[in-house]
Amino acid sequence: MRMHWDAFLAAVGERGEYPSKQEAERAARVVLALLGAHLVGEVRAELAARLPETLALVLLNPLQAHEPLPPERFIRATAAWIEGATDKTATWDVSAVLSVVADIAGEELMQRILFQLPPGYDLLFGRPQPG
Repeated sequence: MRMHWDAFLAAVGERGEYPSKQEAERAARVVLALLGAHLVGEVRAELAARLPETLALVLLNPLQAHEPLPPERFIRATAAWIEGATDKTATWDVSAVLSVVADIAGEELMQRILFQLPPGYDLLFGRPQPG
């Protein structure tokens, strides 16, 4: 079931404690564009089907990654795309967006998403996996 645009941004805004909807939207667009470059096939399509339509398109038409980025480089890339961001604020942005994504993805799809990503992303999604 597709999450509504306002509900998604409200959840990201609340987790990220953003002062405006625009800041929540900016974080969501950047993080999902980078995430989309790391996911392929059915997993990406299933996740897109649960996101608000505008953000689904962002996920399905990603920024190109030449290789899967380890979590720390994913954060650095996020910081590079958000004006005035630092690694610390980008970590906050990534966690706010990806924790909402994890909630709407559900357990089974999350396992398949994490399987496609380099180790360590479970923490970015707020879903630490047992070692």
